[in-house]
Amino acid sequence: MPTVLITGCSSGIGRALADAFRDAGHHVWATARKPEDVAQLSAAGYTARQLDVNDREALARLAEELENLDILINNAGYGAMGPLLDGGVDALRQQFETNVFAVVGVTRALFPQLRRSRGLVVNIGSVSGVLVTPFAGAYCASKAAVHALSDALRLELAPFGVQVMEVQPGAIASQFASNAKRQAEQVLAADSAWWPLREQVQARARASQDKPTSAAVFAQGVLAAVGKSPVPAVVRLGNGSTALPLMARLLPRRVLDWALRKRFGLLRPL
Repeated sequence: MPTVLITGCSSGIGRALADAFRDAGHHVWATARKPEDVAQLSAAGYTARQLDVNDREALARLAEELENLDILINNAGYGAMGPLLDGGVDALRQQFETNVFAVVGVTRALFPQLRRSRGLVVNIGSVSGVLVTPFAGAYCASKAAVHALSDALRLELAPFGVQVMEVQPGAIASQFASNAKRQAEQVLAADSAWWPLREQVQARARASQDKPTSAAVFAQGVLAAVGKSPVPAVVRLGNGSTALPLMARLLPRRVLDWALRKRFGLLRPL
């Protein structure tokens, strides 16, 4: 029975991935940050562990406990929304801590197990790392970094027989939008230079739920990709996951900028 460890399994994509891999016969280690979520995962029959992906000591304890690992899915993350300068360096640092640094930290902690099994690392990126939009600069930058790190890891881990696959979701039904909306509300204040565009900021936070693909369908797509030999380097799943990167690749920069500025109310002076 292959063993898979998935971070960020409290809901949405993470929980759907846990369900899909368990139903396919994998032994699933499901992690979450909050104790109540860990309790729910445990009650559902998973090997559940509390894990803050930024906690080095917790990662070390998990690595000591986990003897075998065939697949690591770095899924934990969130979307920092709002004008980039409003959030500033602190918001950017926090976004990178969870979405980027943790990918390296978790993979590094579990590399010995992956090396023994000649296993697979799956990093959950986003099409937002390919098509950058306003009011999501920190999130887009973090996912662009995940793409670069996945490329580097794929090359560096190849001599050990460890494969790396990046998944770039489009719009997937989850709690991402509501969480992103709360993030945007915390950043955008009445004294912000972008306050007149607060509705557009909220629209960007809700964009991930624009005709979304179900998390269950997404998880089945990931499961199918993992079963390929060799696994693909990049997999795009969900509404918009193909069209948006195609726009970024084919449209002239000035045309794309104009379209995005129009979409988010940035054509008129403030």
